[in-house]
Amino acid sequence: MRIILLGAPGTGKGTQGKFITEKYNIPQISTGDMLRKSINSNNQIGIIIKNIIEEGKLVSDKIVCNLIKKRIKKKDCINGFLLDGFPRTIEQAFYLTKNKIKIDYVLEFMMPHKTILERISGRRIHAQSGRIYHIKFNPPKNKNKDDLTGEPLIIREDDKKKSVEKRLEEYKKTHYPLVNYYINQNKIGNIKFFQINAMHELLLIKKKVELILKT
Repeated sequence: MRIILLGAPGTGKGTQGKFITEKYNIPQISTGDMLRKSINSNNQIGIIIKNIIEEGKLVSDKIVCNLIKKRIKKKDCINGFLLDGFPRTIEQAFYLTKNKIKIDYVLEFMMPHKTILERISGRRIHAQSGRIYHIKFNPPKNKNKDDLTGEPLIIREDDKKKSVEKRLEEYKKTHYPLVNYYINQNKIGNIKFFQINAMHELLLIKKKVELILKT
């Protein structure tokens, strides 16, 4: 089972992705995680990626495609994989087709951008553990302090309001051609494409995903 999750940042792709990978025993390949891993390695490509993200821009197709190509060749992808955050552009989608990388399902998570902005800009992170809070939906017991250690929480550079606004603008530019491509691929029977309302409760979304993946 080879699955693509589409949707703007903050639509809950990562949460549903974890559920899918656990249920169907396939690896979740998150371009966000891969890019952060590259940044933390502090090598030349990591520094380039860090500068791009901090400016609120999207990392180039070439960089992302090379990371994906290496990842799906690993043994744990033999029975399938889930791509979270890739493809982001029509060029990346063409890359998958050109390299004969078979995709079974494309799921698009939909949510108004105003809601996305509220969700992402309200995130607070405990850097040492990766614990995530939200000032409205999941606030810490003490303002801007980690519940377990009492250490200060941070706002990631790409979660700051101006950065999120830029990311959403960039997303709009590339999103519609990409969705149209997969709608057409669905019509000719190459993939199964579904749109999911990401405003629903997590359990409802989970049940919807389960039903889709049975088809």
